[in-house]
Amino acid sequence: MRNFITLIFSSVHRLGRGLLGVLFLFALSFAPNDAGAGITLTFGTYAADKPTETVRKYRPFLTFLADRMSERLGEKVTIKLTIAKEYAEGIRQLAEGEVDFARFGPASYVVVKELNPDISIVAMESKKGQKRFKGVIVVHRDSPIQSLEELSGLTFAFGDELSTIGRYLAQAQLLDVGISGEDLHSFAYLGRHDLVGEAVGAGKYAAGALKESTYKKLVAKGVPIRALTSFDNVTKPWLASADLDPRFLQAMQEVMLSVQNEEIVRRVSKNGFLASEDSDYDLIREAIEQSQSF
Repeated sequence: MRNFITLIFSSVHRLGRGLLGVLFLFALSFAPNDAGAGITLTFGTYAADKPTETVRKYRPFLTFLADRMSERLGEKVTIKLTIAKEYAEGIRQLAEGEVDFARFGPASYVVVKELNPDISIVAMESKKGQKRFKGVIVVHRDSPIQSLEELSGLTFAFGDELSTIGRYLAQAQLLDVGISGEDLHSFAYLGRHDLVGEAVGAGKYAAGALKESTYKKLVAKGVPIRALTSFDNVTKPWLASADLDPRFLQAMQEVMLSVQNEEIVRRVSKNGFLASEDSDYDLIREAIEQSQSF
């Protein structure tokens, strides 16, 4: 920028001061605008729980991440937040580059990776230093049901049709005990995990699948449900779009993998983040494949 302005004023000296005004306006019109433009990134996710809860959970961390990235890149970084109403819409946004990075469930990662193989993993969430956590199948607190086999002929509430716990892993659990969709009286996809737990607590369904953290929150609120069984799930990945500048991806990874003990980080991942690779999600690919026979 400085060299460009020097060149303009050198030309003015040679041509005469009478052209100063014209050439100065020319310089302002065509000179590169590198003064404080900064970097703006868009973070995307979908509402697995209430949208207001999603904003409360992520906004402080995104501000923290932007500040730390700014320090590393030497430029002001601003991160905007967008929340898709449904899983499918959030997946489409990342696959098509409408958002720069996102936090998805494992099944959504598998799906978006198929849609756009150039999607990459920034990091995955840590659960006490591990890459696994629990999902649960719940029944009403007063239900006489004591085993999965007893759900045959009854009603079941799943989450979103693309939910790792709410659909794929839960259906795999049912198939393992010989129960397919035809063996249930009926089933439905309710979307958010909290809606599943509340529906079971209200007696609308005999059982339902949701993540363990939501289950504990609902019990604490007095929703009358109990866990019938639990099963392993892989922790959630944070993903970068195919078009994200490699400099930004590297800065993001450096921040996320070095801040495990920061209080602000524990709001989105209690034990920070771990480095990850695609094969970490083979368990989910197998469950998705198995659920096709549900």
